[in-house]
Amino acid sequence: MTPAATPPSPNQPAPQPTRDTRRWVLAGLMAMMMLAAMDTTIVSTAIPQIVGDLGGLALVSWVFSVYLVAQTVTIPVYGKLSDLVGRKPVLLAGTLIFLAGSAACSFAWNMHALIVFRGLQGLGAGAIMATVMTLAGDLYSVEERAAVQGWLSSVWGMAAIAGPLLGGAFVEYVSWHWIFLVNLPIGALALALIGVYLHESLARRHPHIDYAGSALLLVALACLMLGLLQGGQVWPWASWQVVLVFGAALLALAALVWVERRAREPVMPGWLWRRRTLVGSNLATIAMGLVMMAPSVYLPTFLQSVQGLGAIAAGLVLACISIGWPLASALSGKVYLRLGFRDAALVGGVLILAASLAFVLMPRPQPVALVVLDQIVLGAGFGLLSTPLLVGMQSVVDWGRRGVVTGANMFARYLGQSLGAALFGAIFNATLGARLARAPAQLQGQLPAGVDGVIDALQAGHAGAAAAAYLRGALGAATDALYWGMVALSILLLLALCIAPRHFPVLHEDGAGGVHPPDETQRPAGRGRALWKVRRPPGRPHGQSVHQCALGAAYLPSSHLAIALRCTSSGPSAKRSVRAWA
Repeated sequence: MTPAATPPSPNQPAPQPTRDTRRWVLAGLMAMMMLAAMDTTIVSTAIPQIVGDLGGLALVSWVFSVYLVAQTVTIPVYGKLSDLVGRKPVLLAGTLIFLAGSAACSFAWNMHALIVFRGLQGLGAGAIMATVMTLAGDLYSVEERAAVQGWLSSVWGMAAIAGPLLGGAFVEYVSWHWIFLVNLPIGALALALIGVYLHESLARRHPHIDYAGSALLLVALACLMLGLLQGGQVWPWASWQVVLVFGAALLALAALVWVERRAREPVMPGWLWRRRTLVGSNLATIAMGLVMMAPSVYLPTFLQSVQGLGAIAAGLVLACISIGWPLASALSGKVYLRLGFRDAALVGGVLILAASLAFVLMPRPQPVALVVLDQIVLGAGFGLLSTPLLVGMQSVVDWGRRGVVTGANMFARYLGQSLGAALFGAIFNATLGARLARAPAQLQGQLPAGVDGVIDALQAGHAGAAAAAYLRGALGAATDALYWGMVALSILLLLALCIAPRHFPVLHEDGAGGVHPPDETQRPAGRGRALWKVRRPPGRPHGQSVHQCALGAAYLPSSHLAIALRCTSSGPSAKRSVRAWA
């Protein structure tokens, strides 16, 4: 029998804090989210100065890759750990690790040391990303979570603008070391707010931490992420390095499955992959992560090299995604409360598909105003997709499993982004390379020999007018190919959403963490049929207690079988009714 919702877990949270207290906690969560959100944008601005000071230009990609790998692979582990020991200790410890890594990065003496300390930063960022989103689900009701997700999403929009500005200011007027040191006062404020206003009360028990499963999960995900990030960039896809890391990932995953089936508290429990609600939502989130990478990586290049915009203007056009995303996220609560979580996400998926298709159908050259509008619609699609799915997944489990579910969803997004970087990089390079190979004979001598030289040839002005026009056309064709890929992925995203049931079996928790059955909108329509019933035996004196039980069953709209047991005891001394559900 498949349960309608995951049964309660041993750990339960403290009673809900007051409204004023929650505001201070949310401020602390936003400050912590700002640390992780602003890190990449602020560091990328200062890379030329860092390389000029520390050297190691060939290792620059690892400054970002090691951070992304460390952050991504630890998210599921931190999610499970927060279910076992509580959110607050995991979040505080992760923030301290992040701040320690930031301080160490500011004192890096060469590029190798900087890479190691960036990895330490990533270990802390994984705890921040997993736990902040989980706490948003703990502290707020289903009706409130959309607005809270809008606030948290707005942090990314602010980081997209503030990061480059702060990075540029520090590099210009102070030193690149301050792009890391600026994290310390923000982190100290966040630690103070969370430490003072967030309170948890967990039952005393000895958590059974799945050390073997955690280690195997970290190895498997690290090898997978390493292969995706380096494949096609540093290592050819057919190289022995790629085969080695992907082979190690497969072996670690096989060992992980064997260990998790026997673990008492598995870090990656099997029910994550058996429930349609979670599987469909995570697959759609992976597809969203894939789609996100095409504009994030290649749209600024298109706008600068083909449309002739400056670097700042191109960055601002891309940042318009961060306008539509938080607005749609904040308003998504009204949509999913009216349509349901899956149908609200389908609306977001349709917007993503429409924005992707609109870009390739725009008149050439694309008007910048239309590109801006397209990015806002694309961001709105991301917000209407991600928030209903995250809130819906958090709502079908109780407190003791919310960390695992949130961590799985966050990991799905980052895995999709890593896959997207590899996929769209291959599409872009293949399309651009094919255009160069088919260039007219009279232009062959003026064109670069390979894909890597296209941008340099346009920026340096070495190519003639005809060759430059051909290169811009080739870049435009490569960008169109990316957006056609986004169209195909958007269709797959919509199909993945159809795996999830239309109505999520939502659990309701009271202030003390008590779990209630799915609400009436998720209950079966019509009356369930009684399968077994015990009534008052004939002739039983009215002065004695009487026990009546009835067992009913019906199918939920989500195709789960719901069984309800109702027992009533009545008599001169007591009258009570007990309900159980599954």
